[in-house]
Amino acid sequence: MNLSGIFARIVALIGAVALLWRRLQGAAPNPAWGGAPEIPAAKPQGAIPTLKMPTARGWSDGEKPTAAPGLKVNAFAAGLDHPRWIEVLPNGDVLIAEATQVAGPARSVFQYAMQATMRRADALGVSANRITLLRDLDSDGVAETRKTFMEGLNQPFGMALVGDTFYVGNTDGVLAFPYTAGADRITSQGKKLVAFKPAGHWTRSLLPSSDGNKLYAGVGSLTNIADDGMEVEEGRAAVYELDLASGKSRIFASGLRNAVGLAWEPTTGVLWTVVNERDGLGDETPPDYLTSVRDGGFYGWPYCYWGQTVDDRVPQDPALVAKAITPDYALGGHTASLGLCWMPAGTLPGFPDGMAIGQHGSWNRSTLSGYKVVFVPFENGRPSGPARDILAGFLAPDERESYGRPVGVTLGPDGSLLVADDVGDVIWRVTGA
Repeated sequence: MNLSGIFARIVALIGAVALLWRRLQGAAPNPAWGGAPEIPAAKPQGAIPTLKMPTARGWSDGEKPTAAPGLKVNAFAAGLDHPRWIEVLPNGDVLIAEATQVAGPARSVFQYAMQATMRRADALGVSANRITLLRDLDSDGVAETRKTFMEGLNQPFGMALVGDTFYVGNTDGVLAFPYTAGADRITSQGKKLVAFKPAGHWTRSLLPSSDGNKLYAGVGSLTNIADDGMEVEEGRAAVYELDLASGKSRIFASGLRNAVGLAWEPTTGVLWTVVNERDGLGDETPPDYLTSVRDGGFYGWPYCYWGQTVDDRVPQDPALVAKAITPDYALGGHTASLGLCWMPAGTLPGFPDGMAIGQHGSWNRSTLSGYKVVFVPFENGRPSGPARDILAGFLAPDERESYGRPVGVTLGPDGSLLVADDVGDVIWRVTGA
C-alpha cells in the first residue's frame, strides 16, 4: 500500500472514532423534511467534520435499483463514463453530459482526506469532458445508437437547445453552438456567452425560459462557508439570467450555496431549484432544500440558513440576514439533491403533478442519507404533501458500498422518467409496471 493509501486509512480510523463519539451524544435526529422541518440546533464539528462515504461498487449483472410499487426500471444505456446530466431534444435524441469533479490542491489534512475518500467513492477523478448522443430507434426502451456528440469540453453539465442554437454549461462559462436538427455531432467552435469562475461546486445547470429569450444557469460556491473570504465567492452561489438577444447576464437570485437542478412550475410559471446546503453542523443541520426562486431574492448563504438562522462560524452581515428568504421545502440533511424536473400527473401511475428529484447522497453525516430518486407532490403551484420514493436501493444496507448514485432526472422522449447514475455509469428508465 502506498503512502496515500496508508494516510487515507489513518484518516478513516480517526473519522470512525469521531462518528462513534457523535453517536454517543444522543439519539439520531428526525429527518428534516417538508415545509416546516424540525431542524436540530447546530453543533459545529470543528477541525474533524464527519466524513463518511461508501465505496463505489457499481451494479453487477442483473442488478438494478428498487422501483416504487407500480413502477418498473430498466437500463436505457450502460457503460457510460460518469453520466451526470440529461437533455432530450425535440427529435427524441437523448444527450448525456459525462463529466467528473477534478481534484484541486489539498490545503489541509481534512481536504486531503476528503479527496482520498471521494476517489474511493468514484466522486473525483479524470473528467471525460464529453456529451454522448443516444437513440432508441425501435422504441423498446433501450438505446441502440450511441455516438460522441461533442468532446473536448471543460466539465460540461447543463445543456439546452433554443431554436437552432445549442448551449453547454461548462464549469467556466456558457457556450453557444450552431445546431442542425438531427445532427449526430457538433464540431464547430463555440461562442462564450458568459464566463464563470471554475472549481469548487463546479456544475453549471441550464434552463431556457418558455419563450426562448432567456437562459438560467446555476453557479455554486467555491467553498463551504466562504472559508477563503467573500472576494473569491463574488459572482458565485447564485442563479444567473442570460438575455440571449443582447448577450447580457445578471445575477437573478443569490445566497444559494449550490443551486443545481432548475425547473419551471407550469401553472404559475415560477422558477424552482434544489440547493445543497453547508456542512459541519450536524446530520440534519441544515437540510438541503427545494425552493421557488424570486428575482432579486437572497437565500442566506453564507451568513444564515433556513431563513434567519445565523451560522456563527461566519463573519456576519446583519442587513443580508434580515432579508434572507426561507426556502419552501426541506429535503433532508446533506442528501445532495441535484437533479430536478417537473413531472406532470400521469407520467408515472399513481403520481400527481410534482417535482422529481435526484438525490446523489451524503458523504458528511454519521448515517447516510439520499441515494434515491424522490417525488414531491404539488398543488396550486406549491408543494402539497410528503415526499415519496421513485427509485431506491442505490446503497448497500450496511452503507459500506454504493451500487449507484442518482444525479440528473428528466422526462424521456417516450414519456418515461430518465435518471443519470454516475457511479453505476447507467441511464435508468422508469415507467409504469
